This record gives sequence, C-alpha cells and structure tokens, in this order.
Amino acid sequence: MTNRSHASSGSPFEATIGFSRAVRVGNRILVSGTAPVEDDGSSTPGDAGAQADRCLAVIVRAIEELGGTAADVVRTRQYLIDPADADPVGRAHGRVFGDIRPASTMVVVAALLRPDWRVEIEAEAELDRA
Repeated sequence: MTNRSHASSGSPFEATIGFSRAVRVGNRILVSGTAPVEDDGSSTPGDAGAQADRCLAVIVRAIEELGGTAADVVRTRQYLIDPADADPVGRAHGRVFGDIRPASTMVVVAALLRPDWRVEIEAEAELDRA
C-alpha cells in the first residue's frame, strides 16, 4: 500500500466539503483547486492578479509541506471568470513558474464558488524519484 499524506491550508471549505488542499501519494502531489482565500477565511481583495498571487502562494506552501518545491510542479490549471483577467493571472503564474514552465491550461468558466473570486488554480507536482 502506498503511503498517503495530506496538507491543509486551513480553508473553511476543507472540513465542510471534505477535501484536502493537497495529497501526496508516493512521489506525486496533487493540489486541489485553490481559490484566493486568506487564512481567516475571507476572500483576497484586489484584482485577479492579486488573487492569483494568493492562490499560488497557498499552492506552493502545500507542496512544500508535503516535501516538494515549486520546481517540482509539472501541471497547472487556471480557471478564470473573465477572459480579460488572462494577462494579470498569467503574469502571476509566470512569476512563480516562469523558469519551471509546467504544462498549463487556462480556461474561462461561468462562475466560481464565491462571486468575489476571479480565479482558482490547481497544480500537480512530481518529485524526483532518486
């Protein structure tokens, strides 16, 4: 049986919905869709770029908690509610992953869970097997 480890960001949604911020199984880390939620449960204020910065900080923290780094990220998915937010979200993504260059998808969706969220991001990391 493969060991399974979990990371929590403290989001109020984790307990009520029943999920983990991230799960590590073997050398793989899967990070759930991460919205711009502050430690107190409030939404990150500001534009989509500021919200993406928050999402990415939570993602990297979860990966680090499970033994990885941002450099281990091989895939991201970015969900936007407005295509006009592609540039600021893309710039935030580039600040974290510009040299790493994981496979990535950016899509526009009808809505996210809270009406003040402009972006939600998920990630996958693969740790070196050596």
